[in-house]
This record gives sequence, structure tokens and C-alpha cells, in this order.
Amino acid sequence: MISIALLGFGCVGSGTAEVLTENKKIIEERLGCEYRIKYILDLRDFPESPFGSLVVHDFNAILQDEEVSIVAEMMGGSHPAYDFTKACLEAGKNVVTSNKEVVAKFGVELGEIAAKNGVRYMFEASVGGGIPVIRPMMTDLASNKITKINGILNGTTNYILTSMRDDAKSFGEALGEAQRLGYAEANPTADVGGFDTARKTVILAAIASGKLVSTDNIHIEGITEITLADVEAAEKLGYHIKLIGHAEVKDGKILALVSPMAIPSSNPLGRIDDVFNGILVNANMVGEVMFYGPGAGKLPTASAVVADIVDVIAKRDFAPTPLGWVSAEASDIADFAEYYCRRMVISAAGNYVTEEMTETEAAKLAAKSDVISVYRVL
Repeated sequence: MISIALLGFGCVGSGTAEVLTENKKIIEERLGCEYRIKYILDLRDFPESPFGSLVVHDFNAILQDEEVSIVAEMMGGSHPAYDFTKACLEAGKNVVTSNKEVVAKFGVELGEIAAKNGVRYMFEASVGGGIPVIRPMMTDLASNKITKINGILNGTTNYILTSMRDDAKSFGEALGEAQRLGYAEANPTADVGGFDTARKTVILAAIASGKLVSTDNIHIEGITEITLADVEAAEKLGYHIKLIGHAEVKDGKILALVSPMAIPSSNPLGRIDDVFNGILVNANMVGEVMFYGPGAGKLPTASAVVADIVDVIAKRDFAPTPLGWVSAEASDIADFAEYYCRRMVISAAGNYVTEEMTETEAAKLAAKSDVISVYRVL
């Protein structure tokens, strides 16, 4: 009998309990063993929930129970999520998580602790919600050199931009609608400011390069300055504006950035709307592959958490594969000023797309008096 503990019983935590229970029979048949949820850690009580009797308020009850071999962390934020994760790994417990903030900040350290203690640290649900992308990149594409990643990684911003385009709403109107529908938080800064996408981008870049770049060291732009006029001008030129997390590895250097980009309507990412996510991965042998699906939501994200749990159980008799990341040094990071791509220019004199140019050249172009907006073109 495998005993599992859940840290956090919010949206993803309650969804994980639901998936583990609803699909228990089929999962156990595939694994050839039984499991149970033994504890759920939360500050609150849930007397009306069928899982209410499993709730504990003291983390030490989980940490000190030797029967618990798998812990699923779905608390959000850095602390105490990082502290609990570290303690579990040091105690010889496998940890799976949906917490992209902890992975992006502490992935190197936690991966090393997991390897030292012969357990696994897994985070499929931290990027792309229910889309299987991390495991395929680390396993199915293991024979490839991943050279470039472009992704729509935040469903909130994608919904807002879709609403601006299709319903002719201003940014403020589209954001308000997203909040009413529950797609955006009361404080949407992490989403619309690009920070959520940035965390996911550095995780994907680390999978490609083996080096984890701090989000403090990458260029991050959100969507708060995008106007309806910008969106309409892009449409007339045959482009859709999307918030893109971009990462590439070239000549041993890592370039990662987050910004709104003009996507040709013929590009697969240009056709991904509403709250859906899409990730294009370029690999040197297979070429370009795409991952698409629900990037958030209770059950899709919980499905990814449970997939990691199943993987841990299925490979319980095998030595865990070390994550193997190291922290990126300044010398590992490409010069952003030299990032090279075409630009879509919206100006008083007319709208047009340039030839490829560097960030330095684009800044000079943007400073011209008749230029209203400049967007990178994917």
C-alpha cells in the first residue's frame, strides 16, 4: 500500500484528491498495486468534504510518518512550500508539485537534495497545466538538442487578448470580464505583468539547457500596455498579438524573455485562443513539435500532478534520475540587446513589418516621433 500526502487543498489540491479517488480503480490496475491518500495538510477544515477526515494542520504529522512515501505540494508561493518540500526530500520522501514559483527559484537545490536522498522531485504540472510537456521534453526528446521554445503559457492573458481581438474590448474591459469569469485573480499582476509566464519560461529553458536562469535576469514585458488599436492594426497585417515565453540555446548561451509578440495567422500559436496554452519546441533531429491543451484549471492541472505520482509509483524499484540542473552564471546568458527578429511597427504614418533587427536597433526605431508601438514578430 502506497501512502500519499497532499499539501494544500485549494483548487489543484482538491482536484488531485478527486482524480486519485475517481480514477483509483483504473490507476491501481495499471500500477499493479494499491495506494491511499493518508493526509491532507491545510490551515482550514473541510467538514462537508468527503476528504475532511484526512485533513491535518501540523506538517510534522506527515514528515514524521514513515509510511508516507509520496508528497504532492500544491500550496503556491515560495514559503512554506519550499521549506516543506526540502524537508520531505531530506526525509526520503518523493515530492511532486504544481508550484512553478518554487521550481523556478529553487529547482537546482531541490533536484540536488532529491538525488542525494535517492528520491524524485517532479513538476509536470508546473508548466502547461494539463498538457504533458515536461516529461516528453525530458524523455521522448532526450536524444535531441532542444534549440528553441516558444509558448503561450498563461491562459489568463490569452483569454484577455482573444477578447480584445474578437469582441473589440479594451484591455481594461477584457480584464474585468476575465475576473468576473474566474479566469483572472483579483490582483492579476502575476499574469498580466508576465511574471507567471517568466517562471514557466525559465523552467522550460532549464530543461533545454540544463541551466536554471533566474527570472531576475530575463527580459519580462506583460500585456498592460497593449491597446485595442494595436490589436486591430496587427489583424490588418495578418498577425495576432500573443504573450509569448521565448527561450533558445545558441552557441552555448541561453536567451529567455517574455513579451507580447505579433504571431502570423499561419503560425500554430496564432490560432490558440481563449484560456488554452500552446508550446512549440524546436529540436535538432525531430524538428518542430507542438503541445496544446488546457493550460490551467482544477482537473487538468490535477491530472498532471497525478501523472507524476503514477510515474513515481511505477518506477519505485528503479534508481531516480537526477535532475542535473545547475544555476546559470552571467556568462551563460546571451546579450538581450543582440536578440534578433523582425518587428511590427504601428506608427502615425502607417503600420508595417521590418526586416530582422536587434533590440538595440529596435529601441532606436521606437524612439522616432511617429512610432506608436513596436512588437517583436515570432
